[in-house]
Amino acid sequence: MTSIKLSTSLRLAGATMAAVLAPIVAFAQEAAPAAAEAAPAAAAAAAPVMDKGDTAFMFLSTILVLFMLMPGLGLFYGGLVRAKNMLSVLMQCTVAGAVVMLAWVIYGYSFAFGGSESPFWGGTAKLFLAGVTKDSTAATFSAGVVIPEYIFILFQMTFAAITPALIVGAFAERIKFSAAILFCLLWATFVYFPIAHMVWDAKGLIFGWGALDFAGGTVVHINAGVAGLIGCIMVGKRTGYGKDMMAPHSMTLTLVGAAMLWVGWFGFNAGSNLEASGGAMLATVNTFIATAAAIVSWSLVETFTRGKASALGAASGMIAGLVAITPAAGLVGPMGGIVMGLLVSPICYFFVSVIKNKFGYDDTADVFGVHGVGGLFGALATGIFTSSSLGGVGYVEGVTMGGQFMTQVYAVLVTLAWCGIGSLVLYKVVDLIVGLRVPVEAEREGLDLSSHGEAAYHS
Repeated sequence: MTSIKLSTSLRLAGATMAAVLAPIVAFAQEAAPAAAEAAPAAAAAAAPVMDKGDTAFMFLSTILVLFMLMPGLGLFYGGLVRAKNMLSVLMQCTVAGAVVMLAWVIYGYSFAFGGSESPFWGGTAKLFLAGVTKDSTAATFSAGVVIPEYIFILFQMTFAAITPALIVGAFAERIKFSAAILFCLLWATFVYFPIAHMVWDAKGLIFGWGALDFAGGTVVHINAGVAGLIGCIMVGKRTGYGKDMMAPHSMTLTLVGAAMLWVGWFGFNAGSNLEASGGAMLATVNTFIATAAAIVSWSLVETFTRGKASALGAASGMIAGLVAITPAAGLVGPMGGIVMGLLVSPICYFFVSVIKNKFGYDDTADVFGVHGVGGLFGALATGIFTSSSLGGVGYVEGVTMGGQFMTQVYAVLVTLAWCGIGSLVLYKVVDLIVGLRVPVEAEREGLDLSSHGEAAYHS
């Protein structure tokens, strides 16, 4: 009897347990496919995010930097030369930019950002844009946020195109057209592309040191300024320099070009944030107010030293302010930006009005005095004003103001050495291949007619 009762109890308990477990098992069976479907969804959620707003922002920034080159830089330099050389400057800026654009997509992008482990160049993995598709992406400064690789390539391409064109202003009015274009191509290849890798690529030498260069103080302005100084010395002074009237033929065009540069510079600086975020807006604020401060500062210096503020001074101050804030745009606070703008103009003015005359070099558009000196000041000042105690975004953990400043010094010295030696060699090479300078007769006639067979103006 006892065994019968036990057996009955076990059967009842088993039935009860089965009844309890049945819905649990059914739920598990139903949930399994859902869980399997959810796994890829979770993985997709963890994948890098490409935001359409960031993409549109980078597209606009890229077009703005192109606007800096043509027509901005062309008109700025064109107004500063004599009327008979107006078109020659426009042609040099236009064709040099076009040639470097082609070089960039063929091999320059790979040399700068090709993924090499080398601290000096990016390698050959992305020659001819190998592996780049409409679906490939480039990283930004935020973890998990990406942009299309094509727009990163094009944004960096506009930087590569305008930087050699900046050098043109130093030896304008006396260099051969072929020499200017050949030098810009060689210089971009052996100076700009390696420096861009060293400063902006994660494997680069200067990047690894922790140097700060938000939008190109070393890569663009110190680079171009030093190459311009060496170029104007090696090409030689313009015929009649110091004796003939060589005043800018159109300050109207120069101011128009400078204004275009300022507008385009928002793409230059804000776009270097790579995302349409608060960092881009900080860069935008600084690009406004540092430039405004530099214009006011240059005008005040001129008023005190020569009694009158000039349009040329206002345009020069505008460019000096833009140059100075470039490496610091997304790193310093607005008040720091104003101080940088106020300080850079007197320094550049001293080099343009005193140092250039003392040493007698003929830097036609003051490429070294504004871009080179302004870039040097901006690169070093970035190390100071990035400090959170001065309103900046602050240094990485463990870095002090003194330590960051010395890192900036090392970055500047490497840039000066690489660009100085490289430019000197390349000018020599170009001189041997095509010759640097036009004949005196062609220079007196004007490069518009002698080099291009046309004139900017017809009376």
